[in-house]
Amino acid sequence: MLAHIGIYTKDLERLRAFYEINFGMTSNEKYQSKRNQGFESYFLSFGGGTKLELMTLTSLAESNASPAVGLHHIAFSVGNRGKVDELVIRLREDGYSIVSEQRVTGDNYYEAVVKDPDGNLIEITE
Repeated sequence: MLAHIGIYTKDLERLRAFYEINFGMTSNEKYQSKRNQGFESYFLSFGGGTKLELMTLTSLAESNASPAVGLHHIAFSVGNRGKVDELVIRLREDGYSIVSEQRVTGDNYYEAVVKDPDGNLIEITE
C-alpha cells in the first residue's frame, strides 16, 4: 500500500490551501523539525489511506524544467464527470493553468489536467 507522496514547495501555506480547498483534504498541525532547521511539513489526507506530504526547506533549490525523469503527476478522483467539470471551471476561474481539458483518454479515464500553484501536474478524474 502506498503510504504517502511528498512534494517540496517554497510556499507551504499556499500549497496546503490549494489541496484543502480544491480537493477537500484535511491537514495535520505543521511539523517543524528541531534536528533539521528550516524543514517544515504538513500531512494532508481524505481521512484514511494514502496521504500527501507537503514539505519546505529554507535551502530549497528551484526545480528543473520538465519533462524530466521522476514523478510526473498525481491523480485525484472526485467521484463523477460532473464534479470533474465543476472543479475545472472553478480552477480556471481562480486562475490556475488547465493543461488538458476534460476528455475520455485512450485508457477510458474521464480526466482533466491542471497545474497546482507550484506547477505540479494534477489529474482530476471521475
